[in-house]
Amino acid sequence: MMILVYILRSFQYCRTAKGNPPVTFAIAACETQNVNVSVLPSFGLSEGSSTTAKGMWSKMVKDGQFDQENFNSGPSMPSSPGETLCAAVAASMWVEPHGKCTVAFSLAWSSPKVKFVKGSTFNRRYTKFYGTSEKAAADLAHDALTHYNRWEEEIEKWQNPILKDETLPEWYKFTLFNELYFLVAGGTIWIDSPLLSSNMRNDQDRVRELENTVVKETEDKMSDRKRTVVERIMDSTCDSAVITGHDPADEKLSGDDDADVGRFLYLEGVEYIMWCTYDVHFYASFALLELFPKIELNIQRDFARAVLCEDGRKVKFLAEGNWGIRKVYGAVPHDLGTHDPWHEMNAYNIHDTSKWKDLNPKFVLQVYRDFATTGDLEFGVDVWPAVRAAMEYMEQFDRDGDGLIENDGFPDQTYDTWTVHGVSTYCGCLWLAALQAAAAMALDLGDREFAEKCKRKFLKAKPAFEEKLWNGTYFNYDSGSSGNSKSIQADQLAGQWYTASSGLPPLFEDSKIKSALRKVYDFNVMKVKGGRMGAVNGMHPNGKVDETCMQSREVWTGVTYGLAATMILAGMEEEAFATAEGIFLAGWSEDGYGYWFQTPEAWTMDGHYRSLMYMRPLAIWGMQYAINRPKAILEAPKINIMDRIHLSPVIGGYSHNETGVRKIATKARCFNNSVFHCAC
Repeated sequence: MMILVYILRSFQYCRTAKGNPPVTFAIAACETQNVNVSVLPSFGLSEGSSTTAKGMWSKMVKDGQFDQENFNSGPSMPSSPGETLCAAVAASMWVEPHGKCTVAFSLAWSSPKVKFVKGSTFNRRYTKFYGTSEKAAADLAHDALTHYNRWEEEIEKWQNPILKDETLPEWYKFTLFNELYFLVAGGTIWIDSPLLSSNMRNDQDRVRELENTVVKETEDKMSDRKRTVVERIMDSTCDSAVITGHDPADEKLSGDDDADVGRFLYLEGVEYIMWCTYDVHFYASFALLELFPKIELNIQRDFARAVLCEDGRKVKFLAEGNWGIRKVYGAVPHDLGTHDPWHEMNAYNIHDTSKWKDLNPKFVLQVYRDFATTGDLEFGVDVWPAVRAAMEYMEQFDRDGDGLIENDGFPDQTYDTWTVHGVSTYCGCLWLAALQAAAAMALDLGDREFAEKCKRKFLKAKPAFEEKLWNGTYFNYDSGSSGNSKSIQADQLAGQWYTASSGLPPLFEDSKIKSALRKVYDFNVMKVKGGRMGAVNGMHPNGKVDETCMQSREVWTGVTYGLAATMILAGMEEEAFATAEGIFLAGWSEDGYGYWFQTPEAWTMDGHYRSLMYMRPLAIWGMQYAINRPKAILEAPKINIMDRIHLSPVIGGYSHNETGVRKIATKARCFNNSVFHCAC
């Protein structure tokens, strides 16, 4: 006879400190014809307990099971302050010599509410199906025992096409699935309702909101340029547009109930506690798009709302020591906040991210990739005003009229310790790609005027970019004259990565793309421990690592995966897998640094890491996306998008063309999920 005992060192219903939401635990075992299950609902670790741990084990030694009447004993009493209570489930069975018997245990816990530091409280997503009562944990444990076989079958069905693909290296399959740990362990919060209604917050939180109603989009704060971004679309379908200080997060997400997947947050990392950090989501979002596309679209809707709002509260930026406002209209926020997500964005305050040059292009690129991949027209219409606003916001950074944006001599992008001067290969390439993506999306939505505008800029910007940065072999780090201006940046073709991922024509000639990638492979990858660590961010053309700053000399795990994805899309599969294997060897292999299930943002040549458990390594799913591109992307029109956009005659500096988005707006209920409220 064999006896298995499962002990839960906690009371079933736990009151938490400081009024935080309670947690309920449940343990269970599956009783079958061959397996007998018995329980001990409560025992303690101290001598004063009615049943002690010693008594529990004595009972098992003597009888091999707990008393059957325990099933009807009802709930146990809560523990006293400082006391630890336990519960146990025992399963006993007869096993013949050399025989087999399967015993299934389940452990579940329910913490139905999420409470943020500043008081906002929401129900977790699973409560939509299990409710918020104390019985939810028991129901979860029951369903796990009832359905785990089917769950395992579905997991195998999902994984097998990749696991059985003999063209893929074994290390890649291993790493691809294991990097997904971050979607669960990365501080993930998934709430039930798309509505962030005030009745889910306590009175103190309501008072706080009334006191801080400086978040606003008032007419007097907007220039005519800003207002025209959406009014062109709305004025023909609405009697009036009222711009208010109403929280945009209170608006219901568009779509029917089937499209309601709640709202999703995950941390940049366990050391960088900011929700949905957007410059990093640029790399990680391939995992969500591939596996949970509706969640990915809702994250983009959250950022689209954020683009069209302004938060006038003053913030001090630590690097420069100056003051600015928390969120600027038209700027994509760095993150959705920390202590009060969706309501208090931009928890990051090292630099003023409203002056960053990569966030807005990354928003446009992600939106278009998601739009092109899913073919979700309603999503495209919902976010289009924000796309236009994001693109028009960037015009201020083209200071010489060549169509390109310029960096401002500080680390104004995701590499936030690596200073950039003039035009940069990273931000400039993202901008070129965003111009092309915005033009394509405008054409698809019927906004021909804006499509033409983006084409004109692109035709000016592309030759200027190549003239200032192409050196015959690769694109220089920037157009300045600093000691690292000619450095080889591993991430120099990030814009081309997204262009190819979205079914758009390449930004540059194929020979230039492959030449730049070959240079990165030969220098940034192979000159670092023989390619066994990934791609270092910066490398001088003399073969020495760029030591300009901390980030230039680091290997970024997620950037390496993104680089490998770009190589796959360029037809350089051998170099791609050799590049990405360095991350596996250093991070996941038995001979590596032991970063299993805590892949850091970065490491250096001597193996020192920075920021364990980080979002960006999910970019390995960008490789899988490149290997198995969606049908919609593969079947994208082969005609260059810019050739499909016919330029109208320019009269007085402006082209005249009726926009077709107005027709679509009617179907989308006048963008009722945007921050602009209308009376139709």
